[in-house]
Amino acid sequence: MPTTEAHDLPERLFDFAMTPRFAEILAELRGEAEPEDWSYHSAQADSEERDMPILHSYIRYTYARLAEESRVLTERKILVSEDEESACFNTGLVTENQEEIFALFVKNNMPDKPYWHFRRFCRAGEHDLSRFPRLPGMASYYENAADLVYDVQKELRVNYEHIIEDNKERFPEPFKSMDNYAVQNVLRRAIDGSLVRVRRNYKTAIPQYHQGSVQLLLPLCLTSARRADLALVIANYCDFYRAATCLTLEMAYNNARLLARPDRDWLQP
Repeated sequence: MPTTEAHDLPERLFDFAMTPRFAEILAELRGEAEPEDWSYHSAQADSEERDMPILHSYIRYTYARLAEESRVLTERKILVSEDEESACFNTGLVTENQEEIFALFVKNNMPDKPYWHFRRFCRAGEHDLSRFPRLPGMASYYENAADLVYDVQKELRVNYEHIIEDNKERFPEPFKSMDNYAVQNVLRRAIDGSLVRVRRNYKTAIPQYHQGSVQLLLPLCLTSARRADLALVIANYCDFYRAATCLTLEMAYNNARLLARPDRDWLQP
């Protein structure tokens, strides 16, 4: 049976539809969408995602968010045609002429496989989408736009021990092999510098979406003032901020890209 009910939507794109030759699918999308750098520059992606690792992550997590919204909201974000022969969702990407791009799926005729099979990416005005009386909206990640901006008046509480002890493998050398107290001293200076930076320029704080909430990312420049080594994750507790973890730049960019294309002023994966 097709996924005609919201509660039937699986969490993973690959459980929703067959997507053979996924790398080719992503290359098609990259060619259709306005130009964007979807590659890591400072690390090696795994072999499956080596060509466009950011786009690989983006399309999978965009589907996951659309499925989640469809299950909890009255508005369906993944639509099925009335004849149950086609389905589509909004990728959140646009062409160079700012026309929205949708992922189109058709009924899968192969037994014991997901009901849907990826067909192609379509511009909003293309005939293949005319079977849908309306087109679905893009994924939404926040309700209050104020959550996207760092409030410099709020106190920042930092769990230094947790950041270091639970994330030391994410730190660059020589910090991985240093005493935790020595790393903490460097981390304090880096956070102080980041707070000065965000007071000068509010765009320093980059919003990300992770596990159901919007957080902010600040640069941690441990080895050079000109280059961030890690991203500090800032959670909003209404009256104050709290920082208890850090991310590699690759992890941070993937999370941030779900909301919007980040300014690569410092977030350069």
